[in-house]
Amino acid sequence: MKLDILLGMQWGDEGKGKIVDVFTQRYDVIARFQGGPNAGHTIIFDNQKYILHTIPSGIFHENSKNIIGNGVVLEPLIFQNEILKIENRIPDLYSKLFISCKAHLILPSHRLLDAAYEAYKGKEKIGSTLKGIGPTYTDKIARCGLRVGDVQRSDFGERYLKLKNQHLLLARNLEFDYKNHQIDGLSFENYEKLWMEAAYSLKKFNIVETEFMTNQALDKGHKILAEGAQGTLLDIDFGTYPFVTSSNTTSSGVCSGLGVAPKRIGEVYGVFKAYCTRVGSGPFPTELNDDTGTYLREQGAEFGSTTGRPRRCGWLDLPALKYACMLNGTTALIMTKTDVLSGLKNIKIATHYKYKGEIIDYFPFDMSFEAVEPVYHTMEGWNEDLTLSTDGDTLPEKLKQYILFIESYLKIPIVVVSVGPDRLQTIFMDKQSNY
Repeated sequence: MKLDILLGMQWGDEGKGKIVDVFTQRYDVIARFQGGPNAGHTIIFDNQKYILHTIPSGIFHENSKNIIGNGVVLEPLIFQNEILKIENRIPDLYSKLFISCKAHLILPSHRLLDAAYEAYKGKEKIGSTLKGIGPTYTDKIARCGLRVGDVQRSDFGERYLKLKNQHLLLARNLEFDYKNHQIDGLSFENYEKLWMEAAYSLKKFNIVETEFMTNQALDKGHKILAEGAQGTLLDIDFGTYPFVTSSNTTSSGVCSGLGVAPKRIGEVYGVFKAYCTRVGSGPFPTELNDDTGTYLREQGAEFGSTTGRPRRCGWLDLPALKYACMLNGTTALIMTKTDVLSGLKNIKIATHYKYKGEIIDYFPFDMSFEAVEPVYHTMEGWNEDLTLSTDGDTLPEKLKQYILFIESYLKIPIVVVSVGPDRLQTIFMDKQSNY
């Protein structure tokens, strides 16, 4: 049996959580393989809204098992609060959720360091969510981090104190006033006490070697979907560096983040918005700082599910999307937030860039604000309310042309179109290709 992957093709916030939730009925296991609580996967059903930061998005389905893989970084207190918000909704929560003993822990001092680094960078700050993701991955690579399995060790407290003291020394060297710094409204000491309680409470979960669990499930013919966080253009190696996240968000990250071999990868589903958004700093060639950008933000409720920050909005960027598809080996595409474009007279799509005096159709190394200028193709918009659409045949003709144009450019089929936030507002196109 092959493991399928579902990934974001842009700068995150593509609607992966909803799509994973919809797809879960096809799978036995949903597995997160990278990232941490900087993710915000929103799921809406039965008039209820849930935002998941660490827990896989298949958790609400009765028969699914959910894995937090070794490539994930876990913040115990944030995780505990997330559990408390959904445990009454899922009676068998603890029996269907599995955490890798090799997943690294985000310490309170990691979050403190995150803030210290951002303050030190000043105007050049990355726009971190301040969840401690970067410093945790730094310690992982430096081989001094703590892992979920370490909470079961008798010397966990001593190991924690040693690493914390290293972090406080770094903060002092950065001239950061950590004694007066608050984490989620609490002093460091108070947050640390709650964090430690949450860390030890992890023992009541299924802490296992998930690489064995994943491979054994595949051997038994079980269907697994690997759920990505963030987006391809935030990948630590291939994203718009340094304005990126700290993990590999592409399909290659699945192998190291879950412990599966490349030969076990099957379908790769790429999720993208019908337009583009970005949170925080960094290049964004098609960004709209005008009324259209405001329209997209308001119609799409484009505010970060993790930070609440307003998202930057712009037209769909096909060279960037083509780049993402190449990196991931994308076999099928899923377009979300399509309903947001309704009401626009004209819709633009970037097909090329002006770059150093040339017209190019690829994603260049230098993506600075001055270096890249998008070249647009303009199409007529549509006015119909898509949220009432039930299948591909009921979609407006202008939207069908929009879909066909994207497929023809990328040579990859769009198999699902999302026309609203609810899991029921999802259209399976019932075809393999339009182009």
